[in-house]
Amino acid sequence: MNGCTKDESLIDRTLFGDIDIVQVAIDRLQEFEPPEGYYLAFSGGKDSVVIKALADMGEVKYDAHYNLTTIDPPELVYFIRDHHPDVIIERPKIPLLKMLVKNGFPQRMRRWCCKEYKERGGTGRYVLTGIRHAESSGRKKREAVETCYTDDSINFVHPIIHWSDKNVWDFIRKFKIPYCKLYDEGWKRVGCLFCPFAGIHRRIQAERYPKYAQAFIRAFQRLYDNRKSRGMKSVDRWKDGEEMFWWWLNESRTRRDEDQGLLNLQSTARVERA
Repeated sequence: MNGCTKDESLIDRTLFGDIDIVQVAIDRLQEFEPPEGYYLAFSGGKDSVVIKALADMGEVKYDAHYNLTTIDPPELVYFIRDHHPDVIIERPKIPLLKMLVKNGFPQRMRRWCCKEYKERGGTGRYVLTGIRHAESSGRKKREAVETCYTDDSINFVHPIIHWSDKNVWDFIRKFKIPYCKLYDEGWKRVGCLFCPFAGIHRRIQAERYPKYAQAFIRAFQRLYDNRKSRGMKSVDRWKDGEEMFWWWLNESRTRRDEDQGLLNLQSTARVERA
C-alpha cells in the first residue's frame, strides 16, 4: 500500500515545496530496514499504532513487542490483545510492585521503572519507536536515527519524530486506525498506572482502579516496614505505608524532596551502574 496522500493535514508546506510526511516516514522505514527486520517497540499508545501501520504500509519486515509492566491499564492490555494479536507480550521476571519494595517509589527524576520495565529488549537490533520531538523538551534532542547511548548494539529509528500531536490524530482518522478507548475519555497518555508523569490524573486513576491502588498501598507498606526496620529516619514523617502512598500521589508536591533521595540512594546507584 502506498502511503502517499494529498490530505492537507498531512502535508508540510515549506519554502521549498510541499512535503508528504507520511511518505517521508515510509521512505525512512524502507531506507534503514535491516535484513532480519525491525524490533518494533509497541506500547499500545497512539504513536505505536501509527508506526505499526506505517511499517505495514511500507511493507517492511518487523516483529512487534509489548513490555508488560504488571501495572498497565486493563483497557490497554485488552486493546492490544483484541487489535494486535501478532504483538509479542514480554513479561518481566519480577512484578513491578515487588521491585518497588527494593528500589523505592519512582519519581520524575528517579524513574528506575522505565529502564527496567519499559525500555528493555531490542539488543543487537534496529528498534522502531514512536518517539516524537513534540512529546517533551528532552525528546527534542533526539535524532531520527541514532545509536542507544547505553547499549551501542541497539540502533533506534524514529519515523515520526517530527510529527505533531495533530499529525498523529489526523493520520489515525484518515486511515481509520483503531486506538485505545482511554484516549476518548480524556487520557493524554496510556502508560503505567500512577506514573509520575501523569500528574493529577493519578488520583483519578486511583478512584477508577481501586484494586490497583490497594496493591500499591500494600507494596508501599512493605517498603515502609523495610525502611523502618533498617532504622531509616526518612520514613518517620509518615505513620504507615498508606499515608506514604497518598503523599507520593499528591501532585501539589513541586519541590525536590531530599529525603526521597535518601530513600533511593543505594538502589539508584545500582541502576545507574547497570
